[in-house]
Amino acid sequence: MAETEETTLKENKMGVQPTGRLLLSMSLPMMASMLVQALYNIVDSVFVSRINEYALRAVSLAFPIQNLMIAVAAGTSVGVNAFVSKSLGAKEFKKANEASTNGVFVEMLSFVLFFLVGLFGSNAFFRSQTTVPDVQAYGTSYLSICCMASAGVFMQVIFERLLQSTGKTFYTMITQGVGAIINLILDPLLIFGIGFFPKMGVAGAALATVCGQWVAAGTAIFLHFRYNKELKVSFRGFRPNLNLIGRIYAVGAPSIVMQAIGSVMTYGMNLILEAFGCAQTVFGVYFKLQSFIFMPVFGLNNGMVPIVAYNYGAGKRERVISTMKTAVAFAVGIMCIGLLVMEIFPAQLIGFFQADQELLEMGVPALRTICLSFLFAGYCIVVGSVFQALGNGIYSMIVSVARQLCVLLPVAYLLSLSGNVNMIWWAFPIAEFMSLAMTTFFLIRINRRIISHIGEQA
Repeated sequence: MAETEETTLKENKMGVQPTGRLLLSMSLPMMASMLVQALYNIVDSVFVSRINEYALRAVSLAFPIQNLMIAVAAGTSVGVNAFVSKSLGAKEFKKANEASTNGVFVEMLSFVLFFLVGLFGSNAFFRSQTTVPDVQAYGTSYLSICCMASAGVFMQVIFERLLQSTGKTFYTMITQGVGAIINLILDPLLIFGIGFFPKMGVAGAALATVCGQWVAAGTAIFLHFRYNKELKVSFRGFRPNLNLIGRIYAVGAPSIVMQAIGSVMTYGMNLILEAFGCAQTVFGVYFKLQSFIFMPVFGLNNGMVPIVAYNYGAGKRERVISTMKTAVAFAVGIMCIGLLVMEIFPAQLIGFFQADQELLEMGVPALRTICLSFLFAGYCIVVGSVFQALGNGIYSMIVSVARQLCVLLPVAYLLSLSGNVNMIWWAFPIAEFMSLAMTTFFLIRINRRIISHIGEQA
């Protein structure tokens, strides 16, 4: 009985604590850990750029598949997290446990899929994007390792989300921080062959990445079973619940599609940019740098989603609205800081990647143009996650499809016909402005249909 009372007290934190303080307490650890993640992503490419520009380009071109892998892992976990948080808010603990176990099961099936992609598809993927033999060789080696040893990604993400769903976000900071530190330590050792470590080049960067992921996964699993007493993951007598899995993906699939669309957009942009010299490398450098701005916003989202989902399940409308407004304010502030940094220091940022004169001349105007989209992105990201937390992730998916596939790529292609690569970058702020309009339209719609009616049944 004492354990039940303690559990109830802990899970009630998301329903009673002041929303601003609660959002910060849940988000700051994840924002910090994701900043570390962004830092190691940048440092990873900085080390690779010391090999040569082709190696940096290869790692950049691998991004669509790596992003797709993260999309499947994180999107599935979004569905699990929303279902678990809502079940806990409604005091349906058995459903929460069952969703947790089924979530781990489907994440492992996803790993098997990407193992096959790494084994059979890596070389064909790079041949489709570039005709440079060195880039193809570097990229195939890098991507094969990242995919075939990706079990760590899927286990890390699902167990971190289970910790988040019960408000234990501090532990996710530990898991992500440990994984990032392992990666940072192993990167130079394995890339350049320092000490008794073999000199592996780009393959060493991939091996350092997966080692960090495996250590993070092991840490997340340990912390879950040691401290996450509200949820029980057990495969004793387990049988997949297809109905429950379907409900998880009803929420998670739009998130997967949204992030997967990012892979399609990146792949398409790389095809458009292939004719413009080192433009593919510039685009890859931008993505590494922008992750340092976007990752904290994503960390903020990860802290916000369980709060919104919990209070939606508990019928507390004012707390849902307050949490959303606070998250939007924080996100917009972060993005404005990122905008100023990229506008003022673009050459210094690109210079971290051993940039020659050609890369600087093309990269500086690229960063200054693309970052204008930051003005709208923070609001759109947070509100899109609110849609998911309320079980309407389809709205987010529609906005993402429209922005990246219906606007960004076609506009980029049309601008590329000018023969001026600097024109292509304007496709990003144009597409983000469209996203702002659509996101606001759907927010008004979901407020009228759902948010304004939360708690009425009580």
